[in-house]
Amino acid sequence: MVRTLFRMTKPARSDPPQGPPDNPSGVATDADLLRAYRSGDAGAFRELVERHQGQLLRHASMLLRHGGGAAEDAVQEALLTLARTPPDPDNDIALELGIGAWLHRVTRNQCLDNMRADTRRRDREETRAQEEGATPMGSRVDPALEAVDATDTQALIERTLIDLPEDQREAVTLRLLHDKTYAEIAAITGRKVGTVGWLISRGMKSLAAQLSPILEA
Repeated sequence: MVRTLFRMTKPARSDPPQGPPDNPSGVATDADLLRAYRSGDAGAFRELVERHQGQLLRHASMLLRHGGGAAEDAVQEALLTLARTPPDPDNDIALELGIGAWLHRVTRNQCLDNMRADTRRRDREETRAQEEGATPMGSRVDPALEAVDATDTQALIERTLIDLPEDQREAVTLRLLHDKTYAEIAAITGRKVGTVGWLISRGMKSLAAQLSPILEA
């Protein structure tokens, strides 16, 4: 279970928001919750966080690879962006594919900012090390990753995904683990649908090649 990263400062109302009368399930949609939050319902925001936080954290973790707390920070910033400036589900074209895709895109942008900052930091450390005649310490593999049980297929897939090129890893993660459509992935990553399809195809072939000997053993 993913722990809650974002904590509300205002009390949530006791009853969760309900869907409109024409919604036979009676369960509030993301758009319903977003409208409710924009109207001042803190409980609706809490529900949006609970619905999307897990997938956002997995997306950020795959992008940042050994990000650890950096992945949580990226998701936190995305949720804070939603809290501070919630988009209008009825008028904002950015929500054409839903608040989930919007949150993934904001999370992705935050991760890319973190990666650029980390690259600049490593460049400075390497320059300083060269000037001092020392060799900087390489990044260590996350010990939690090494402890993944190889009999857990999903965990094994996630571990294998880390070895894919960044663009393939992101596309395959969104498709395979988050069940996003090609159109949603294109909106999240800013790539064309055809490019997304190519990345997923290449990534899945690489995954199959790496996993086949293990799963057939």
